[in-house]
Amino acid sequence: MSDSAPDAPLPIPSEGPRADANAAWNGPEATPAEPPEPQDSPSGTPGADPLEATPGPGASGAPSPALADPLAQAGSGTGTGSLQDPGPGAALLQLVLGELQQKRQLLEQEVAELEVRRNQVQREIHSSFAGQSDGIARRVKGFQDYLVGALQELAVAAEQVELVVQPLVVQPSPLDLEQTAGSPLSGAPAQAPAAAGLFSQDEPLIRQRLEQFLGQPDFYADPWNLRRSLDAPTAGLLEDWFLFQGGRGAQPSTGSRNRNALVGAAAIAILGDLYGERFQTLVLAGQPERLGEWRRGLQDCLGLGREDFGPNSGIVLFERPDALIERADRLEERGELPFILVDAAEQVVDVAILQFPLWLAFAPGPSEIALEDDLL
Repeated sequence: MSDSAPDAPLPIPSEGPRADANAAWNGPEATPAEPPEPQDSPSGTPGADPLEATPGPGASGAPSPALADPLAQAGSGTGTGSLQDPGPGAALLQLVLGELQQKRQLLEQEVAELEVRRNQVQREIHSSFAGQSDGIARRVKGFQDYLVGALQELAVAAEQVELVVQPLVVQPSPLDLEQTAGSPLSGAPAQAPAAAGLFSQDEPLIRQRLEQFLGQPDFYADPWNLRRSLDAPTAGLLEDWFLFQGGRGAQPSTGSRNRNALVGAAAIAILGDLYGERFQTLVLAGQPERLGEWRRGLQDCLGLGREDFGPNSGIVLFERPDALIERADRLEERGELPFILVDAAEQVVDVAILQFPLWLAFAPGPSEIALEDDLL
């Protein structure tokens, strides 16, 4: 040892930049490492000079290994403890993240259930409305056709069965009033008039009405009055049937069912002037299409409605002669006159029809017979 060297103790090196780095890494909560305690000299003699225990001049200013290891151990131990222990903030963050994940899973489950429900509702809508609407429409249409057919059959059956006898309000014509006033037995019940005899007495009225029909048509005439005009051959046909055949006989067809309906409408209008409501028109045609043409023709020529065609109305349509004959017999029993119109397509007229006082049958020509054969 040199005498010039000062006898001063060796200073303990501070942590320096390493302590600052540990403080920055651990944050404000990290505790700085404590300086190591001074160790005894290697000789173990108390009170020895510390300069003698240090190495040579080459170790000036550098800490000894025994002093550096505790610093390293303290620094490394402090850093490791800070990384492994997250602290209360990190635990709270983990708790919040766990709750958010649970809520997210619940929301995802609810969304999946709603999607399944949406798909089910869409399938139900397609199967209930769009898919089955056509089938429902077909069933409704079929039921409607069934009801129409059933009602038509019921109407035909009702025509054959007299359920309730409806009272008829008789409106006598002016000629009937004059005859009643001139008759001494005015209080006697009226009997069914004989058509042929009355026609001979009513010749002026019949000719007057036929002359009116030859003029301009009255499109606004009251119902049951002729709204169309007649030509001279048609008027001559009616004159012959009224005055020479006595209202019982066949006349040649005019060539079409519509024109035959016009002839029948003119006869109905004249009979209405003669008998009021004491007669009923019965039309015989073998097919529904022919009856439809008769109904439309009479409805157009007389200004009638659909309510005027029926068992208890002014005109009744029949497809079979037996039902017509039964209806005519009932009318005669009630003191009324049946007026029978036979379509030109009926090639055979039942003999029982010929016994009634008023009937008009249309005899078809060769062209009409051929046309009907072609249609059949």
